[in-house]
Amino acid sequence: MRGIRRGIFLAAVLCWMALGSLYSADNGEIVKVRGLITNRTGETLTVKTAEGNSVTVVLTDLTKVQKPKGLGLRKTQMSFTALMPGLKISVDGVRDEQNRLVAQTITFSGDDLRTAETIQAGLTPTQEGVEANKQNIEANKVQIASNQEKISANQQQIATNKQDIEDVSKRFSDLTEFDTKAETAVYFASGSKTISAKDRATLKDLSRQAVNLTGYIIQVKGFADSSGNAAMNQKLSMDRAQEIIAFLIQDCNVPVRHIVAPGAMGVAGAVASNETAQGRAANRRVEVKVLVNRGLAGE
Repeated sequence: MRGIRRGIFLAAVLCWMALGSLYSADNGEIVKVRGLITNRTGETLTVKTAEGNSVTVVLTDLTKVQKPKGLGLRKTQMSFTALMPGLKISVDGVRDEQNRLVAQTITFSGDDLRTAETIQAGLTPTQEGVEANKQNIEANKVQIASNQEKISANQQQIATNKQDIEDVSKRFSDLTEFDTKAETAVYFASGSKTISAKDRATLKDLSRQAVNLTGYIIQVKGFADSSGNAAMNQKLSMDRAQEIIAFLIQDCNVPVRHIVAPGAMGVAGAVASNETAQGRAANRRVEVKVLVNRGLAGE
């Protein structure tokens, strides 16, 4: 009898442990995932882990995005716009019924953020180097006979820099592929970041188109003409992009998690010559695109 009782007791304990394990798994057990963001929609991220696994991470209004502050345990709260392809992150969350990870906190380092921003902006410093070399070539044409060797060296440097840009652009495009569903360009007065009434109406129309798309994201890139120095133009292009983002969030009710970090392109990517007033006006712009992942677009 004693042996039978002991067997029943052990069976009961094992059943209780099994039920307890199931309960904890369904009762919000915290899961931690580390990896690289390879894809982004308005509501989800795809994270590739060091083991090569792809994990779908769900963003909610309660998700906290943060990076360490200094050497202590304090954290700086960040915007959803920082979550871009190419960023290494650590995610704490719980599994949902589709085995996706619903994020409670997302953490990344400042160094990793700067690396991802460089990719997103298209390696602006290198592009500025290309622009500077082009200007040097134009100046050297005046003394082409005596400076032919120097011109050839500059041309070789331009080719090298262009290849660097192409390599980084390819790296970014390989991370995620999107189809453009809507786009517009907003133009600015010289030295200004003020959005005109006409462009405000255009942005509202674009936002209304976007909200009808599944998993959309909005990409914003700011540009400047060649007036002023490089540092000033770089800052002005970022200020213009951030002004557009603030309008989309505050006046068009676009959730911040549907907007990726802005790109500050400075004088790079000019669409017209900066030698004329008309050309400079065309270059003082912000490009706004509504993108949808091709996988979602094909569903």
